[in-house]
Amino acid sequence: MMMSARSQKILQKIYHVLFQAFGPQYWWPAKSKFEVIVGAILTQNTNWKNVEKALNNLKKAKVLSPQALYKLPSDQLAALIKPAGYFNVKAKRLKNFINFLVEEFHGDLISMGKLSCEDLREKLLQINGIGPETADSILLYALDKPIFVVDAYTRRFLYRHNMIDAQATYQDVQNLFMQNLQGEPQLFNEYHALIVRLGKEYCKPHPQCAKCPLSDFHYSLKNRCSHCYRALLKNEKRFPRQRTSHADKSLLYLCQYCVSSSLHQTKV
Repeated sequence: MMMSARSQKILQKIYHVLFQAFGPQYWWPAKSKFEVIVGAILTQNTNWKNVEKALNNLKKAKVLSPQALYKLPSDQLAALIKPAGYFNVKAKRLKNFINFLVEEFHGDLISMGKLSCEDLREKLLQINGIGPETADSILLYALDKPIFVVDAYTRRFLYRHNMIDAQATYQDVQNLFMQNLQGEPQLFNEYHALIVRLGKEYCKPHPQCAKCPLSDFHYSLKNRCSHCYRALLKNEKRFPRQRTSHADKSLLYLCQYCVSSSLHQTKV
C-alpha cells in the first residue's frame, strides 16, 4: 500500500479529475431505501438493466416491501426476479436478508439503521449470500453509513495505476480509501459511483486508455503491460512481448507478474 500522505493527495486528485469529467452520478437509482437493498442483492453477477427489469416485476406484483416479500413463496419470488439471472440462488439470498430484517427488526429499516456501522456490517456478513461488497453497498447506499464499497472496477483501476498490488485484499483496498479520505457517506457514495462510470466507459478489461480522464495520471500509454495494462514502473523489469499484429506497436512488454502467472498456468 501507498504511504498515507501521498495517498491522500492522489485519491483527492483522482476524485476531482473524475468529477470534472463525469459530473455527479446520482447513484443509487431507487425510489426507496428498501429498493436499494433489493437491488444490491440482485445486482450480483449481472448488469443493472437486468436488475431494473426484475425490480419492475416486483413493483408490478406489488411485493416490493419487507412484509410482502417475507410472505411470498420462494418459487414465486424466483419467477419474478428471473431477468436478474441466477434467480433461484438470488431468491434464496434475498429471502435470507428479508427473514433477518423481519425477524430481528420487524421489517423496519430505521430500527436496523440505528445499529453502528461495525455492528450491522458484522450481522449482514453472517447472512448466507451477503458478502462484503453487498453488505457495504447496503450500508452506504441505503443507510448512509460511512463505509467505502470496493468492487472489480475499483481494484482494476487502482492496480493499473500501481496504487495496490495484485494480492491486495478487499479490506486492503477499502482501508486505502477510508484511512485517507474524510469519512463522509456522500463523498464515499459519489467517489464509488465515479469509479464505476470510469470502469464501464474506459477502464474495461480491454481499456480505452488514450481517451481516459486518468490517461496521464501516473500512467503511460507506452510503458504498460500488454496483458493486465498496468503501468510499468521506471526501474521495473519488463519482458518483451511478441507482436500479434502491426497495430499494437505500443504494447511491447509483459510485467513480471503476468509472465509468472502465464508460466504457472502453462505448468498446470
